[in-house]
Amino acid sequence: MSENDETPDFETSLQTLEALVERMERGELTLEQSLQCFEQGIRLTRECQKALSEAEQRVEILTGKDAEAEPTPFEGTDDGQPE
Repeated sequence: MSENDETPDFETSLQTLEALVERMERGELTLEQSLQCFEQGIRLTRECQKALSEAEQRVEILTGKDAEAEPTPFEGTDDGQPE
């Protein structure tokens, strides 16, 4: 797990969410069980959305998302081979 041991990682949360959806789609749960699954699903969805948002921010930082950026040529010899 990551920084906080109480928060499951993205993949675990997503797997749990998928299992909850499958249980609810079968239609075999009582109303109370369905509500509990729904509440847990909402929490897991928010955790997954937060993890995806954080990952997107990290990618933007790492790629230096700048629309005006131009590629710079490699400084080597004219034949394309490094010196």
